Amino acid sequence: MRPDSSRPRLLIAQLADIGDLALTTPALAALREALPRAQIDLLAFDHALPVVPEDLVDAMIPLRRGASGGRAFYSPANLRAVLSLRRGWYDTLVIFHHFTLRAGVFKFWLIAKASGAKRIVGLKNENIGFLTDFIGDGGFGALHQAQYWLELVGLLGASRAPRPAQVSRAPLSDDTATIGDKPRVVLHTGSGGYSSARRWPAERFAAVAQGLRESHAAQIVLVGASEDAPGISDPQAENLLGRTALPQLADVIANADLFIGADSGVMHIAAATGTPVISIFGPSNADAWRPWTVGAQSVVLRSGVECSPCSYVGHAVGAREGCAARTCMKLVTTEQVLDVGRRLLDKRPVHEAERDHSSRRTRQDSRLRILGVPVDAITYKGWLEKIAVWIRDGGRARHVCTVNPEFIMIARKDPIFFAILQRAAICVPDGVGLLWASRRLGAPLPERVTGSDGVPFIALHAAERGWKLFFLGAGPGVADKAAAILQERCPGLIVAGTYGGSPAGSDEDRIVQLVNSSGADILFVAYGAPTQDKWIARNLPRLQVSMAMGVGGSLDFIAGVIPRAPDWMQRRGLEWLYRLLRQPWRWRRMLRLPRFVLAVLRQARP
Repeated sequence: MRPDSSRPRLLIAQLADIGDLALTTPALAALREALPRAQIDLLAFDHALPVVPEDLVDAMIPLRRGASGGRAFYSPANLRAVLSLRRGWYDTLVIFHHFTLRAGVFKFWLIAKASGAKRIVGLKNENIGFLTDFIGDGGFGALHQAQYWLELVGLLGASRAPRPAQVSRAPLSDDTATIGDKPRVVLHTGSGGYSSARRWPAERFAAVAQGLRESHAAQIVLVGASEDAPGISDPQAENLLGRTALPQLADVIANADLFIGADSGVMHIAAATGTPVISIFGPSNADAWRPWTVGAQSVVLRSGVECSPCSYVGHAVGAREGCAARTCMKLVTTEQVLDVGRRLLDKRPVHEAERDHSSRRTRQDSRLRILGVPVDAITYKGWLEKIAVWIRDGGRARHVCTVNPEFIMIARKDPIFFAILQRAAICVPDGVGLLWASRRLGAPLPERVTGSDGVPFIALHAAERGWKLFFLGAGPGVADKAAAILQERCPGLIVAGTYGGSPAGSDEDRIVQLVNSSGADILFVAYGAPTQDKWIARNLPRLQVSMAMGVGGSLDFIAGVIPRAPDWMQRRGLEWLYRLLRQPWRWRRMLRLPRFVLAVLRQARP
């Protein structure tokens, strides 16, 4: 029998994790307030549903998450649950989801069909066409996730104004958690099962615990799942790992004076309780998932590496597991966390500059974009003028990338490299293919600016102006030989240092110290693309040079290890052919060039 048609019936679908579901609660509360008579049901995975207060919805429809993650949706039990939605006679389906993958589009299309809803509300992008009411999806971080969902329910008459998240709370059934006079600090060392790349080193959590004990006699409480690893071996701490359900976890944090953790569902629960939060972000997007604390204190700490964030940027999932080096997390220091933690415990203000140690954002500008990669309309003369200003003014290091068609095709499949190119100070057009592409796109570049010619060009002017150069990478002895040849060609050139080294994360600290102690103004890195640009991006905040640039095989050309194409081939843009003739094994890499041409033709098509 069909329910009372005068009562609106809404189905909310949020098939994500604990933190994502916590961030839907402001929208659920706004919807309940605007439509007090409506039947509001929530479809979500069973492991996350306990975080939602029961008064926000009329019914919770669980799907089993299981060990298979996203594929669990298609289990027989879940498909039966989805097909049974037709019994709800829903008028409206609201989808709290970004449609980044085709699998997600199909999943929610199936839910929409099964629900029978005539009105389907969600975020609109080019991948989805079955919505009836929508707002444009600006991508991850264009709005905070909680605000996205508030904007969606605003289409149904609910208030879009920010409001706190809400989570269910229940006291522990035993006496494990005791509240005394000492400040209680909750530490969560995990990051959930989605991505271990978001974890801050456990030994630093241990150092923070010890530091807060010494300065504030703090009582440390460890929370999270029993399988959270690595954990802290701390016999003085109150160990609640694996001993709390989600509502109990929320109650423990609500009774604390401070929460410290990385980006995780537990962090979002903490933010919803009103307890001051320190959250450490690395590969994940803080603009999308920073603590949603309306009227409460939260501090985001980031290292500011150029390649962070590398996951969930724009409309793409990106590098969910980050990179092996994890430099973005390692560069957030124990001292930074302790300093902010002590200020919050003392109820002293934390200045905005201390909240987010990253000043880098993807630049939204009018630069030419070829297949999504920015390319600057710059000349050798203009480039030199910029270098002179950077060295004169000092301050942070700037990253210059030499972009060619091969780089662009690599970046289309490598989200970390793609993000780096978006954020580099300059992307010079190194490759005749870019000049052709710029003409096809109606924005001709003034000239080709190559790394191979750029290194000798910069060296010549460095000799005249007293700039100091450091050569890093290339094969054994190549950097030394290239430096010696350039000093011979450019009398007075100061070579601050040369070093072969390795781009491995384990060698970064030593190499950065070597470069900084040399007093170099300009760093050339020859680890090959995209490895060299990833190394620069990870270490840019702590490099004390004015410019760092990946130079690929340029040092090999200068040292004579690899001959360069004749001038007539360079002028005609045939260097690729010369290299292919000398190194036939490169033919697979050269296949990127025709693919580049086809992709540009598609982009240029009206």
